[in-house]
Amino acid sequence: MQSNNLDTQQKAVQINLDVSKYGTFAEIGAGQEVARWFFRVGGAAGTIAKSISAYDMTVSDAIYGPCGRYVSRQRLETMLDCEFRSLTDHLGARRGEGTRFFAFADTVAAKSYTRKDDWHGWMGIRFQDSPGSEPSQIVLHVSLLDREAVSQQEAIGVLGVNLIHSAFYEADSQAMVRQLLDGLSGERLEVDLVEFSGPAFEHVDNRLMSLELVHCGLSGAAMFTPSGKVIQPAEVFHKRPILLLRGSFRPVTNVTVDMLHSALAQFEQEPANQGEEILVVTEMTLNNLLQGDAIDKRDFLDRVDILRTLGRPVLISNYGEFYRLANYLQRHTSKPIGLAMGVPTLRQVFEERYYNDLAGGILESFGRLFKNDLKVYAYPGLDPETGAIVTANDLRVAPNLQHLYNFLVENQHVLPLRDFTAEYLSINSREVYQRMRDGDPNWIHEVPPGVALLICQDHLMGYDPAMFEK
Repeated sequence: MQSNNLDTQQKAVQINLDVSKYGTFAEIGAGQEVARWFFRVGGAAGTIAKSISAYDMTVSDAIYGPCGRYVSRQRLETMLDCEFRSLTDHLGARRGEGTRFFAFADTVAAKSYTRKDDWHGWMGIRFQDSPGSEPSQIVLHVSLLDREAVSQQEAIGVLGVNLIHSAFYEADSQAMVRQLLDGLSGERLEVDLVEFSGPAFEHVDNRLMSLELVHCGLSGAAMFTPSGKVIQPAEVFHKRPILLLRGSFRPVTNVTVDMLHSALAQFEQEPANQGEEILVVTEMTLNNLLQGDAIDKRDFLDRVDILRTLGRPVLISNYGEFYRLANYLQRHTSKPIGLAMGVPTLRQVFEERYYNDLAGGILESFGRLFKNDLKVYAYPGLDPETGAIVTANDLRVAPNLQHLYNFLVENQHVLPLRDFTAEYLSINSREVYQRMRDGDPNWIHEVPPGVALLICQDHLMGYDPAMFEK
């Protein structure tokens, strides 16, 4: 469905006929795919002050200065800086009172005679929200999934028109993200990073925009730092060992911290990780966030605010099954990968009903999960009937799968965590959450002090201090 019932051509026409907007197009890599739309529909003189392609590296460096990588955010930012400054310097005095200037840029590595894979690019627009105002900016990273060069070029063109049109005619940033897919599909491209900045977006939380990328199907995953800055997952994962902890984090408890510390201590001891810079990631899936078809934004932000206390980047993904998550990580690094999880979650991984959509069922899922020597680090739990500690070595699964499970343990694909705090094993995050909302003060002792302080100070997750006064 097209936003406002406009297709790509109609969007380009609307922009061309709007005399209040005027800008520059600078495109490197796939061709003049975005500018071409505005030339093709007619009336481009009302929109385009200049269109440029600096394909030769020497020429590109002469215009924008040298850089380490030509398809990078650094190069995109330099292009936007240079083109917007040039435009306003030359035309600001003459028509600045009635014109909203903009600079659009992209730098793309599309399919070519020399590049057979890893097709991706950076795209952005810097624009004035009103004549003479300080500029605002939208930047995104896109991966191209079409197999043919001409299809990739077409996708870049449509995406660029969508970006420009939404920047000028859509006030809601969440709607802007959704409109990037107009005339396209998630099978043709992925947008795994979008960042809004400047006065037009001073109230936009880019963490919510990352969530929207995944929720609307633009990407399978998106990532941001503990401070909330969005980052490109592939770039962060590249050639690094990864230890990942999935959870609902509602809230972070003493178990969360103990599990992460114990898993990291063992992961660091792996011979292949000696001297490596290990990346520790916390991850939430849409399944952990959705309430029906909707997401409670306040609840999501409360959780990621609490996750800041761990000091680790946060990954939001639509990979509900662990084998899909593992495949995603393995696309971006050849280094060791470790998944930390509790024994109850590990038991669920061995439930065959989760793999009915795979031709090879649970065996196929494990083949995908444990390839490249991925390891699961299992945090113990308590037997609900006896209260005894259950480690990965003690876990019993369905009888027809026990031999498979034993094989994975014996070959150290599944490892019990050795150093854990036994007194934490009785902590259940759902019970902590409920006690917190019911006014039972004992929840404070089951979460790290920094988490308790943050929840109490900022009244996160529905915490109401008045409950303790009753």
